[in-house]
Amino acid sequence: MRSKSNVLLYNITAVVIGLVISGLLLLFMKVNPLDVCGQALGKIITDQYNLGEILVKATPLIFTSLAFAFTYNANLFNIGAQGQFAMGAIIAVALSLGLQDSLPTWLLLLLVLLGSFAGGAAVGGLIGGAKAKFHANEFLVSMMSTYVITNFMDYLLRTSLQETKAEYMQTDAISSSAYLPNIIPGTRVHLGFLIAVAAAVAAWILLNKTQLGFQIRAVGKNADASRLGGISSGKIYVISFMIAGGLAGMAGLTEINGVQHMLLRDFNASIGSYGIGIAIAAVVLFLWQGGIYLGASYLTEFISDPFMTELSIVGGFLIAASGISILKIKDFKTMNLLPSLLVPVIFFLGKSLIG
Repeated sequence: MRSKSNVLLYNITAVVIGLVISGLLLLFMKVNPLDVCGQALGKIITDQYNLGEILVKATPLIFTSLAFAFTYNANLFNIGAQGQFAMGAIIAVALSLGLQDSLPTWLLLLLVLLGSFAGGAAVGGLIGGAKAKFHANEFLVSMMSTYVITNFMDYLLRTSLQETKAEYMQTDAISSSAYLPNIIPGTRVHLGFLIAVAAAVAAWILLNKTQLGFQIRAVGKNADASRLGGISSGKIYVISFMIAGGLAGMAGLTEINGVQHMLLRDFNASIGSYGIGIAIAAVVLFLWQGGIYLGASYLTEFISDPFMTELSIVGGFLIAASGISILKIKDFKTMNLLPSLLVPVIFFLGKSLIG
């Protein structure tokens, strides 16, 4: 019980600190944080569409957060969720454009779901294979894989996937027959949100109620001891990264078939890093972060610079989320919160200095 109460205490502390830092960043820009928060909150809670947007923005965060958290159970660090997400999006748009006129919607979406999972899993499997076969540092390999996949996506957007007029680095829009069904009238909330929640439940069951999950957790606790017990750590590395990559890839499906309906250059370029920031927290924090991300969009009424708008409010709450993760990973030592607080502050000051 004491451990659980400590977790709650540190979580609340991290959120409060995130609020304070977001407010300070706004004050630096001569904006009243109370006015901003009041107006943003009012617009969100009084409008059904805006409430739905919280779920829309939370959906891909659930997947990319799971992608990091799943491998962490095997004591692995998947920093490449952004690349796995991009590969899932590539597969999703390619299958949708290629099959939308020849298959019924339910079958098309099923194939796109499986394809986006497989695309992300393939990228993850390569990272896990490098770790298992060559003892490569999965942190660096997964991080660099994002750049590889991003450039691969740019190449496709200049060649085989480029829109018909060949004027812009984007694909054609998919037809409505390939859209994920809307589940709440009057909003953009789509079936992908339910898929994301189901994936989170399935991941928990797999990790905590199955033999494979036990093996993943055992390798995460002590790979050498697990090897003596007959568990192949290399196999677990590959499987863990494949599942994690597949989860991130499914976020590509939800964004292509549920929201964007086409693939663009620099498509959701921060979804992976946001997911890492809240990976160790509860599902409710995905909704929290989705609400904060939506609230940040209203700051354009007060701040003209989009960069500073996002940094001031979203950045502050990423601090809170990162603090939660760091505190849990490091046995709840308060000192470990300090680095996560300093990074965005230094980032903000650097931006101010360079104009």
